[in-house]
Amino acid sequence: MALEETHVRRAAHLARLAISDDQASRFVDDLSQILDMVDQLQRIDTDGVAPLAHPLDATQRLRADEVTETNQRDTFQRCAPVVEDGLYLVPRVVE
Repeated sequence: MALEETHVRRAAHLARLAISDDQASRFVDDLSQILDMVDQLQRIDTDGVAPLAHPLDATQRLRADEVTETNQRDTFQRCAPVVEDGLYLVPRVVE
């Protein structure tokens, strides 16, 4: 599908973007190159290629799940306007 300036203007309108005539013509060229690259990628034979979750075969180093700080909840909640049972109470904003 050949990309035209009307397509760019329609996409800009839907995205609520204001573009000039000069920008629209430049975007036609830029977006056409991107779509051509996507077409090239779609023509690649990927049969037998396993999908990857990440391109690097790395494992994440995990730390032990242990408490490293003291409980300071009471100290932090002293400045709160309303607290109940260790929870911050806030006004309802959604009906």
